[in-house]
Amino acid sequence: MSSSVDRIHYAVLDQAKQAFIAAGKRTQGFAEKFGFIPGARFGASANVFALDLKPFLKAGAEELFVTLLPEGLGTADDARPDDLTEEEARRFWRNIALKTLSTLTNDAASSGMQTILVSLYLPSAYPERVFTPAFMDGFLNGFVEGCETIGCVYFSGETPQLKTKFFEDKIDVAGALWGIVPAGRKPIDSRELKAGDTLVFIESTGPHENGFTTLRSLAERLPQGYRTQLPSGIEFWEAINAPGHLYTPFIQDVLEAGIQPSNVEPVTGHGWQKLMRSSTPLRYVIEQVLDLPEVFSFVEEAAGMSRETLLRTFNCGVGMAVYTHSREEGEKVVALAQARGWKACVAGYTEAADYREVVVKPWGITLSGDDFALGK
Repeated sequence: MSSSVDRIHYAVLDQAKQAFIAAGKRTQGFAEKFGFIPGARFGASANVFALDLKPFLKAGAEELFVTLLPEGLGTADDARPDDLTEEEARRFWRNIALKTLSTLTNDAASSGMQTILVSLYLPSAYPERVFTPAFMDGFLNGFVEGCETIGCVYFSGETPQLKTKFFEDKIDVAGALWGIVPAGRKPIDSRELKAGDTLVFIESTGPHENGFTTLRSLAERLPQGYRTQLPSGIEFWEAINAPGHLYTPFIQDVLEAGIQPSNVEPVTGHGWQKLMRSSTPLRYVIEQVLDLPEVFSFVEEAAGMSRETLLRTFNCGVGMAVYTHSREEGEKVVALAQARGWKACVAGYTEAADYREVVVKPWGITLSGDDFALGK
C-alpha cells in the first residue's frame, strides 16, 4: 500500500493552480486591442481567445504572420543566497517572473512579433516547498506586471508534480507564447541585412538571463558568496538578477514610426557573437559602446576574465541590437529608446567581408565567426 509521501500533493497543487488562474484573469484585458476572451470565460482546460481580424481585413492583408515560441529560463532562479528574508524572496521572485517574460517575448520581438498569449510550465518534485507565499506573491505579481507592459494575456499553465525528476526544493521555469505581426506591418527579416547598414545598441539591465553557469560558479568563490557587495553596495545576487527589459513595446514603437529594421538581435547566450547571427558574411564594425555596467566590470575583475571572454559570454550592457538601412533611421531608433528612459547609441556599421566577424574598436577586440556556429 502506498504511503502518503508517494502521492501527488493535490491540495498544494490545486491551491497554486487557483492562484495562477486568478493571476491570468487579471491579465485578460491587456491584449484587448488585438481581441478578447469570449464571455470572459477563464480557467477552462483550454481557454479561448478571439482574434480581431477587422484590422487585417481593413489593411487588405492576404497573410497573417504568427509565431509559437517555447523557451525556458535556465538556472537564473538558482542564483540566490539560501538565507533570503521574506521581503527579499518576494523581490527575487518578482524579478524572476520578469526575466521569464523577457526570455520568451524578446526573442519574438526580434521578428516584429507582438506577443498576445503566454503560458507557463512550472514542474517541481515537492510543490509545497517551492510554491511558498513569497514565491506566489512575488512571481505572480511580477508576471502580471510584465504582461501589462507587453500587452499580452497570461493564458494558461501547468504545474505538475514530478518527484523523480527534480531536486526537492527546485522548480523548472519555462513557458510558451503565441504572437502575431500587427495588421499593416511585416516581419523583420534578417535576410535584408547588408553591407552599409547601421547598428544601434540598446541597453541591458545586467546579465538578463544568460551566463548564469559562470555567475553561479563565481558566487561559490566570492568571500560572502551571493551576498558579496559590489563597489556600489548592491549585493551580487541582486545585481545579477535585475529584471531584463521587455523590448516588445519598443520594437512596436520602431515599426510604428515607419522604420523596418533589416535585423534585430537580442544579445543573449554567446554574448556579442550574437551580433553576427546572420549567416551573411559581414564585418560588424563597432565604433561606439555603451558604458560597461558595474556588474560586468565586477565579474571581469573577480573572475580574472579577459574582456574578450566577457564579450563572448555576456551582453556587457547591450540587451538588443537593431540594424537599419540608414544612419538617419538608426538615430531615430536611438531617440525612441531614449524616450523610454533607456541608454542607446549608434554603435557602428556593417561592411562586406569574406567571413563573419565583430570588430570592437574601442576595446581592440575582434570576435571571429570561425568560433561561432550559429547562423540564420
